[in-house]
Amino acid sequence: MPSAVRFGVNYTPSQGWFHHWLDFDLDAVRADLDSIAELGLDHVRVFPLWPYFQPDRALIRPRAVEQLVQLVDAAAERGLDVNVDGLQGHLSSFDFLPAWTRTWHRRNLFTDPEVLDGQAAYLRTLAAALADRPNFLGMTLGNEVNQFSAGPHPDPDRATADQIDAWLERMLGACEKGAPGKPHLHAEYDATWYQDDMPFTPAQAARHGALTAVHSWVFNGTAQRHGRTSVPTEHHAAYLIELSKAWADDPHRPVWLQEVGAPAPLIPAEHAAAFTEATVSNALDCPDLWGITWWCSHDVSRELADFPELEYTLGLLTNDREPKDIGRTLARAARDHTYAPAPRTTALAVPADPAARSRCAPGGDVFEAFFRLTADGARPTTVLDTRASDRDHLAARGITEVVTSDQVPPTPQGGTRT
Repeated sequence: MPSAVRFGVNYTPSQGWFHHWLDFDLDAVRADLDSIAELGLDHVRVFPLWPYFQPDRALIRPRAVEQLVQLVDAAAERGLDVNVDGLQGHLSSFDFLPAWTRTWHRRNLFTDPEVLDGQAAYLRTLAAALADRPNFLGMTLGNEVNQFSAGPHPDPDRATADQIDAWLERMLGACEKGAPGKPHLHAEYDATWYQDDMPFTPAQAARHGALTAVHSWVFNGTAQRHGRTSVPTEHHAAYLIELSKAWADDPHRPVWLQEVGAPAPLIPAEHAAAFTEATVSNALDCPDLWGITWWCSHDVSRELADFPELEYTLGLLTNDREPKDIGRTLARAARDHTYAPAPRTTALAVPADPAARSRCAPGGDVFEAFFRLTADGARPTTVLDTRASDRDHLAARGITEVVTSDQVPPTPQGGTRT
Protein backbone atom coordinates (compact mmCIF):
# COMPACT_ATOMS: atom_id res chain seq x y z
CA MET A 1 0.00 0.00 0.00
CA PRO A 2 1.30 3.49 -0.78
CA SER A 3 2.11 5.56 2.27
CA ALA A 4 3.02 9.15 2.99
CA VAL A 5 6.52 10.41 3.60
CA ARG A 6 6.93 13.37 5.94
CA PHE A 7 7.93 16.63 4.23
CA GLY A 8 9.38 19.44 6.30
CA VAL A 9 12.03 22.10 6.56
CA ASN A 10 14.83 23.17 8.85
CA TYR A 11 13.55 26.44 10.32
CA THR A 12 15.86 29.41 9.81
CA PRO A 13 14.12 32.52 11.16
CA SER A 14 13.69 35.30 8.58
CA GLN A 15 14.69 37.93 11.14
CA GLY A 16 18.02 37.65 12.89
CA TRP A 17 18.73 34.05 11.83
CA PHE A 18 19.27 31.86 14.95
CA HIS A 19 20.26 34.93 16.91
CA HIS A 20 16.51 35.57 17.10
CA TRP A 21 16.64 33.78 20.47
CA LEU A 22 18.34 36.89 21.87
CA ASP A 23 15.41 39.10 20.81
CA PHE A 24 12.64 36.52 20.65
CA ASP A 25 9.60 37.86 18.78
CA LEU A 26 6.74 35.39 18.84
CA ASP A 27 4.76 37.35 16.24
CA ALA A 28 7.68 37.15 13.80
CA VAL A 29 8.00 33.42 14.49
CA ARG A 30 4.28 32.95 13.84
CA ALA A 31 4.57 34.77 10.53
CA ASP A 32 7.51 32.57 9.54
CA LEU A 33 5.59 29.44 10.48
CA ASP A 34 2.58 30.66 8.51
CA SER A 35 4.76 30.92 5.40
CA ILE A 36 6.08 27.39 5.98
CA ALA A 37 2.62 25.93 6.54
CA GLU A 38 1.35 27.60 3.37
CA LEU A 39 3.82 25.44 1.42
CA GLY A 40 1.96 22.37 2.69
CA LEU A 41 4.85 21.07 4.79
CA ASP A 42 4.09 19.10 7.94
CA HIS A 43 7.06 19.60 10.27
CA VAL A 44 10.01 21.80 11.16
CA ARG A 45 13.34 21.13 12.81
CA VAL A 46 14.34 23.92 15.18
CA PHE A 47 17.64 25.00 16.72
CA PRO A 48 17.99 26.51 20.17
CA LEU A 49 21.53 27.83 20.41
CA TRP A 50 23.22 26.02 23.27
CA PRO A 51 25.24 28.93 24.77
CA TYR A 52 22.12 31.13 24.75
CA PHE A 53 20.09 28.50 26.59
CA GLN A 54 22.79 27.20 28.97
CA PRO A 55 25.36 30.00 29.40
CA ASP A 56 26.64 28.46 32.63
CA ARG A 57 26.88 24.75 33.35
CA ALA A 58 24.48 25.21 36.28
CA LEU A 59 22.14 27.67 34.54
CA ILE A 60 19.58 26.56 31.97
CA ARG A 61 17.65 29.77 31.37
CA PRO A 62 13.93 29.26 32.18
CA ARG A 63 12.91 32.12 29.90
CA ALA A 64 14.71 30.57 26.93
CA VAL A 65 13.06 27.20 27.55
CA GLU A 66 9.68 28.95 27.80
CA GLN A 67 10.29 30.64 24.44
CA LEU A 68 11.09 27.27 22.86
CA VAL A 69 7.79 25.92 24.18
CA GLN A 70 6.01 28.95 22.74
CA LEU A 71 7.55 28.23 19.34
CA VAL A 72 6.44 24.60 19.47
CA ASP A 73 2.92 25.64 20.47
CA ALA A 74 2.81 28.18 17.65
CA ALA A 75 3.82 25.43 15.23
CA ALA A 76 1.02 23.20 16.54
CA GLU A 77 -1.51 25.94 15.82
CA ARG A 78 -0.40 25.74 12.19
CA GLY A 79 -0.44 21.95 11.92
CA LEU A 80 3.34 21.62 12.13
CA ASP A 81 5.17 18.99 14.16
CA VAL A 82 8.56 19.92 15.63
CA ASN A 83 11.87 18.16 16.11
CA VAL A 84 14.25 20.02 18.43
CA ASP A 85 18.04 19.94 18.09
CA GLY A 86 19.77 20.37 21.44
CA LEU A 87 23.52 20.97 21.30
CA GLN A 88 24.08 23.82 18.83
CA GLY A 89 26.80 23.31 18.28
CA HIS A 90 27.66 24.07 14.69
CA LEU A 91 25.46 25.86 12.17
CA SER A 92 26.26 27.32 8.75
CA SER A 93 30.03 27.51 9.38
CA PHE A 94 29.74 29.03 12.89
CA ASP A 95 30.44 27.21 16.16
CA PHE A 96 28.23 27.93 19.16
CA LEU A 97 29.72 26.45 22.30
CA PRO A 98 29.24 27.74 25.84
CA ALA A 99 32.16 29.52 27.48
CA TRP A 100 32.37 26.84 30.14
CA THR A 101 33.77 24.43 27.54
CA ARG A 102 36.33 26.71 25.81
CA THR A 103 39.58 28.65 26.33
CA TRP A 104 40.31 29.02 30.07
CA HIS A 105 37.68 26.36 30.80
CA ARG A 106 38.69 24.07 27.92
CA ARG A 107 37.13 20.66 28.48
CA ASN A 108 36.39 17.83 26.08
CA LEU A 109 32.81 17.83 24.84
CA PHE A 110 32.61 14.05 24.68
CA THR A 111 34.62 12.81 27.66
CA ASP A 112 34.82 15.38 30.47
CA PRO A 113 32.54 14.25 33.35
CA GLU A 114 31.35 17.76 34.24
CA VAL A 115 30.60 18.64 30.62
CA LEU A 116 28.68 15.39 30.23
CA ASP A 117 26.64 16.20 33.33
CA GLY A 118 25.82 19.65 31.96
CA GLN A 119 24.88 18.35 28.51
CA ALA A 120 22.66 15.62 29.92
CA ALA A 121 20.87 18.06 32.22
CA TYR A 122 20.29 20.44 29.31
CA LEU A 123 18.92 17.81 26.94
CA ARG A 124 16.72 16.33 29.66
CA THR A 125 15.35 19.78 30.50
CA LEU A 126 14.41 20.63 26.91
CA ALA A 127 12.81 17.24 26.35
CA ALA A 128 10.84 17.41 29.60
CA ALA A 129 9.52 20.89 28.78
CA LEU A 130 8.01 19.50 25.56
CA ALA A 131 7.11 15.97 26.60
CA ASP A 132 3.36 16.62 26.79
CA ARG A 133 3.13 18.47 23.46
CA PRO A 134 1.50 16.15 20.90
CA ASN A 135 3.33 17.84 18.02
CA PHE A 136 6.77 17.30 19.59
CA LEU A 137 8.59 14.76 17.44
CA GLY A 138 11.48 14.25 19.84
CA MET A 139 15.04 15.47 20.23
CA THR A 140 18.01 15.35 17.91
CA LEU A 141 21.10 15.53 20.12
CA GLY A 142 22.62 18.33 18.07
CA ASN A 143 23.47 19.47 14.60
CA GLU A 144 26.41 17.57 13.11
CA VAL A 145 28.24 17.42 16.42
CA ASN A 146 30.70 14.94 14.91
CA GLN A 147 32.49 17.90 13.30
CA PHE A 148 33.88 18.74 16.76
CA SER A 149 35.51 15.33 17.17
CA ALA A 150 38.11 15.26 14.36
CA GLY A 151 39.71 17.23 11.55
CA PRO A 152 39.17 19.33 9.56
CA HIS A 153 37.89 21.21 12.64
CA PRO A 154 40.70 23.57 13.73
CA ASP A 155 40.43 22.64 17.43
CA PRO A 156 38.81 19.22 17.73
CA ASP A 157 37.70 17.48 20.91
CA ARG A 158 39.36 14.14 20.24
CA ALA A 159 37.60 10.97 21.35
CA THR A 160 37.65 7.28 20.52
CA ALA A 161 34.76 5.42 18.94
CA ASP A 162 34.11 3.70 22.27
CA GLN A 163 33.93 7.06 24.03
CA ILE A 164 31.49 8.32 21.40
CA ASP A 165 29.39 5.18 21.94
CA ALA A 166 29.18 6.01 25.63
CA TRP A 167 28.40 9.67 24.89
CA LEU A 168 25.56 8.75 22.52
CA GLU A 169 24.05 6.29 24.97
CA ARG A 170 24.12 8.79 27.82
CA MET A 171 22.73 11.72 25.84
CA LEU A 172 19.97 9.71 24.20
CA GLY A 173 19.17 8.34 27.64
CA ALA A 174 18.85 11.90 28.97
CA CYS A 175 16.36 12.73 26.20
CA GLU A 176 14.39 9.59 27.02
CA LYS A 177 14.26 10.54 30.70
CA GLY A 178 12.89 13.94 29.78
CA ALA A 179 10.35 12.75 27.21
CA PRO A 180 9.79 9.00 27.48
CA GLY A 181 8.67 7.20 24.37
CA LYS A 182 9.47 9.95 21.88
CA PRO A 183 11.67 9.05 18.88
CA HIS A 184 14.97 10.66 19.89
CA LEU A 185 17.95 10.47 17.55
CA HIS A 186 21.36 11.88 16.66
CA ALA A 187 22.65 13.32 13.39
CA GLU A 188 26.06 13.84 11.83
CA TYR A 189 27.47 15.28 8.65
CA ASP A 190 28.71 12.87 6.02
CA ALA A 191 32.21 12.40 7.45
CA THR A 192 30.55 9.67 9.53
CA TRP A 193 30.13 7.71 6.30
CA TYR A 194 33.19 8.93 4.40
CA GLN A 195 36.12 9.83 6.71
CA ASP A 196 38.36 6.99 7.86
CA ASP A 197 39.43 8.54 11.19
CA MET A 198 36.05 9.93 12.27
CA PRO A 199 35.18 8.51 15.75
CA PHE A 200 31.45 8.83 15.00
CA THR A 201 30.95 5.64 12.98
CA PRO A 202 28.37 4.39 10.48
CA ALA A 203 27.38 1.63 12.90
CA GLN A 204 26.56 4.23 15.56
CA ALA A 205 24.52 6.26 13.09
CA ALA A 206 22.51 3.22 12.03
CA ARG A 207 22.01 1.61 15.45
CA HIS A 208 21.72 4.34 18.11
CA GLY A 209 18.47 6.25 18.38
CA ALA A 210 15.00 5.68 17.00
CA LEU A 211 15.94 6.21 13.35
CA THR A 212 18.93 6.97 11.15
CA ALA A 213 19.52 10.56 10.01
CA VAL A 214 21.54 11.44 6.91
CA HIS A 215 22.63 14.90 5.76
CA SER A 216 23.27 15.21 2.02
CA TRP A 217 25.38 18.04 0.64
CA VAL A 218 26.81 17.75 -2.85
CA PHE A 219 29.53 20.35 -2.20
CA ASN A 220 31.47 17.45 -0.61
CA GLY A 221 33.20 16.72 -3.91
CA THR A 222 30.26 15.09 -5.65
CA ALA A 223 29.14 18.07 -7.74
CA GLN A 224 32.72 19.28 -8.24
CA ARG A 225 33.76 15.91 -9.59
CA HIS A 226 30.67 14.95 -11.57
CA GLY A 227 28.73 18.12 -12.42
CA ARG A 228 25.40 19.54 -11.36
CA THR A 229 23.14 17.34 -13.50
CA SER A 230 25.07 14.10 -13.10
CA VAL A 231 23.74 10.84 -11.77
CA PRO A 232 25.88 11.07 -8.59
CA THR A 233 24.78 14.64 -7.86
CA GLU A 234 21.07 14.03 -8.39
CA HIS A 235 21.16 10.69 -6.54
CA HIS A 236 23.54 11.62 -3.71
CA ALA A 237 20.79 11.83 -1.10
CA ALA A 238 19.40 8.47 -2.20
CA TYR A 239 22.92 7.02 -1.99
CA LEU A 240 23.34 8.09 1.63
CA ILE A 241 19.92 6.68 2.49
CA GLU A 242 20.86 3.32 0.99
CA LEU A 243 24.45 3.41 2.29
CA SER A 244 23.18 3.79 5.85
CA LYS A 245 21.21 0.56 5.57
CA ALA A 246 24.35 -1.55 5.31
CA TRP A 247 25.08 -0.98 9.02
CA ALA A 248 21.54 -1.19 10.39
CA ASP A 249 20.60 -4.26 12.43
CA ASP A 250 16.90 -3.68 11.80
CA PRO A 251 16.33 -4.57 8.13
CA HIS A 252 13.59 -1.92 7.91
CA ARG A 253 15.04 0.78 10.14
CA PRO A 254 13.53 4.13 9.10
CA VAL A 255 15.91 6.66 7.56
CA TRP A 256 15.34 10.41 7.76
CA LEU A 257 16.84 12.63 5.08
CA GLN A 258 17.15 15.34 7.71
CA GLU A 259 19.18 17.86 5.72
CA VAL A 260 19.49 18.36 2.00
CA GLY A 261 19.85 21.59 0.07
CA ALA A 262 20.82 23.17 -3.24
CA PRO A 263 24.16 24.97 -2.67
CA ALA A 264 25.18 27.70 -5.09
CA PRO A 265 27.21 28.09 -7.21
CA LEU A 266 27.56 24.33 -7.70
CA ILE A 267 23.79 24.27 -8.05
CA PRO A 268 23.02 27.65 -9.68
CA ALA A 269 19.83 29.43 -8.66
CA GLU A 270 18.25 28.79 -12.06
CA HIS A 271 18.85 25.05 -11.64
CA ALA A 272 17.90 24.73 -7.95
CA ALA A 273 14.29 23.75 -8.62
CA ALA A 274 15.32 21.01 -11.07
CA PHE A 275 17.92 19.70 -8.62
CA THR A 276 15.28 19.67 -5.88
CA GLU A 277 12.80 17.80 -8.02
CA ALA A 278 15.38 15.18 -9.02
CA THR A 279 16.75 14.77 -5.48
CA VAL A 280 13.30 14.33 -3.95
CA SER A 281 12.14 11.96 -6.68
CA ASN A 282 15.20 9.76 -6.24
CA ALA A 283 14.92 9.76 -2.44
CA LEU A 284 11.28 8.67 -2.76
CA ASP A 285 12.54 5.59 -4.61
CA CYS A 286 14.22 4.40 -1.37
CA PRO A 287 12.29 1.98 0.88
CA ASP A 288 11.94 2.79 4.59
CA LEU A 289 12.26 6.55 4.13
CA TRP A 290 10.74 8.40 7.10
CA GLY A 291 10.85 11.90 5.69
CA ILE A 292 12.62 14.68 3.81
CA THR A 293 13.50 17.91 5.63
CA TRP A 294 14.94 20.58 3.35
CA TRP A 295 17.64 23.06 4.31
CA CYS A 296 16.32 25.64 4.87
CA SER A 297 13.11 27.62 5.34
CA HIS A 298 14.15 31.27 4.82
CA ASP A 299 17.18 32.88 3.21
CA VAL A 300 19.81 34.36 5.51
CA SER A 301 19.55 38.14 5.49
CA ARG A 302 22.28 40.02 3.60
CA GLU A 303 22.36 42.35 6.60
CA LEU A 304 24.26 39.61 8.47
CA ALA A 305 27.99 39.31 7.87
CA ASP A 306 30.64 36.65 7.34
CA PHE A 307 28.52 33.71 6.20
CA PRO A 308 29.87 31.65 3.32
CA GLU A 309 28.20 32.96 0.18
CA LEU A 310 26.13 29.81 -0.39
CA GLU A 311 24.42 30.15 3.01
CA TYR A 312 22.55 33.30 2.01
CA THR A 313 20.43 31.68 -0.71
CA LEU A 314 19.47 28.20 0.51
CA GLY A 315 15.94 29.10 1.63
CA LEU A 316 12.67 27.87 0.23
CA LEU A 317 11.43 31.40 0.97
CA THR A 318 12.93 34.88 0.83
CA ASN A 319 13.48 37.10 3.85
CA ASP A 320 10.12 38.65 2.97
CA ARG A 321 8.56 35.19 3.36
CA GLU A 322 7.81 34.87 -0.35
CA PRO A 323 8.17 31.37 -1.85
CA LYS A 324 10.96 30.83 -4.35
CA ASP A 325 10.85 28.35 -7.24
CA ILE A 326 12.60 25.79 -5.05
CA GLY A 327 9.90 26.23 -2.39
CA ARG A 328 7.11 25.74 -4.91
CA THR A 329 8.86 22.62 -6.19
CA LEU A 330 9.06 21.08 -2.72
CA ALA A 331 5.45 22.08 -2.05
CA ARG A 332 4.31 20.18 -5.15
CA ALA A 333 6.26 17.11 -4.08
CA ALA A 334 4.75 17.24 -0.60
CA ARG A 335 1.26 17.56 -2.06
CA ASP A 336 1.43 15.15 -4.99
CA HIS A 337 3.92 12.42 -4.12
CA THR A 338 3.12 8.74 -3.97
CA TYR A 339 5.41 6.61 -1.85
CA ALA A 340 5.45 2.93 -2.83
CA PRO A 341 9.05 2.05 -3.77
CA ALA A 342 9.80 -1.45 -4.94
CA PRO A 343 12.44 -3.40 -3.02
CA ARG A 344 16.03 -2.80 -4.06
CA THR A 345 17.19 -6.30 -4.90
CA THR A 346 20.81 -5.63 -5.94
CA ALA A 347 23.25 -4.81 -3.14
CA LEU A 348 26.75 -3.43 -3.48
CA ALA A 349 29.15 -4.76 -0.85
CA VAL A 350 30.74 -2.05 1.31
CA PRO A 351 33.61 -2.42 3.80
CA ALA A 352 32.52 -3.06 7.39
CA ASP A 353 35.88 -1.73 8.59
CA PRO A 354 35.37 1.96 9.51
CA ALA A 355 39.01 2.62 8.62
CA ALA A 356 38.04 1.99 4.97
CA ARG A 357 35.15 4.46 4.81
CA SER A 358 36.89 6.61 2.21
CA ARG A 359 36.06 3.90 -0.34
CA CYS A 360 32.45 5.04 0.04
CA ALA A 361 33.30 8.74 -0.42
CA PRO A 362 33.30 10.69 -3.71
CA GLY A 363 36.06 9.23 -5.85
CA GLY A 364 36.15 5.96 -3.89
CA ASP A 365 35.57 2.68 -5.68
CA VAL A 366 32.33 1.89 -3.80
CA PHE A 367 30.90 5.37 -4.43
CA GLU A 368 31.68 5.26 -8.13
CA ALA A 369 30.41 1.69 -8.54
CA PHE A 370 27.10 2.57 -6.87
CA PHE A 371 26.48 5.26 -9.45
CA ARG A 372 27.52 3.09 -12.36
CA LEU A 373 24.83 0.67 -11.20
CA THR A 374 22.38 3.54 -10.78
CA ALA A 375 23.11 4.84 -14.29
CA ASP A 376 22.34 1.38 -15.63
CA GLY A 377 18.97 1.32 -13.84
CA ALA A 378 19.89 -1.29 -11.24
CA ARG A 379 18.45 0.65 -8.23
CA PRO A 380 21.19 -0.62 -5.87
CA THR A 381 21.31 -0.70 -2.11
CA THR A 382 24.31 -1.68 0.03
CA VAL A 383 25.31 -4.51 2.36
CA LEU A 384 28.34 -4.95 4.60
CA ASP A 385 30.96 -7.26 3.15
CA THR A 386 30.69 -9.25 6.40
CA ARG A 387 26.98 -9.86 5.74
CA ALA A 388 27.22 -10.54 2.01
CA SER A 389 26.69 -14.29 2.53
CA ASP A 390 24.14 -14.02 5.35
CA ARG A 391 21.06 -15.44 3.66
CA ASP A 392 18.69 -14.50 6.44
CA HIS A 393 19.86 -10.89 6.45
CA LEU A 394 19.66 -10.63 2.67
CA ALA A 395 16.19 -12.20 2.59
CA ALA A 396 14.91 -9.86 5.29
CA ARG A 397 15.94 -6.91 3.12
CA GLY A 398 14.70 -8.38 -0.17
CA ILE A 399 18.22 -8.62 -1.61
CA THR A 400 18.69 -11.29 -4.29
CA GLU A 401 22.10 -10.29 -5.70
CA VAL A 402 25.30 -9.00 -4.11
CA VAL A 403 28.08 -7.50 -6.22
CA THR A 404 31.45 -5.97 -5.39
CA SER A 405 32.80 -2.74 -6.83
CA ASP A 406 35.24 -4.53 -9.12
CA GLN A 407 32.37 -6.56 -10.61
CA VAL A 408 30.49 -3.45 -11.78
CA PRO A 409 31.37 -2.70 -15.39
CA PRO A 410 32.03 0.84 -16.60
CA THR A 411 29.17 2.82 -18.12
CA PRO A 412 29.26 5.81 -20.46
CA GLN A 413 30.89 8.79 -18.76
CA GLY A 414 31.70 6.66 -15.75
CA GLY A 415 28.18 6.61 -14.42
CA THR A 416 27.71 10.36 -14.68
CA ARG A 417 25.24 10.59 -17.52
CA THR A 418 23.64 14.00 -17.89
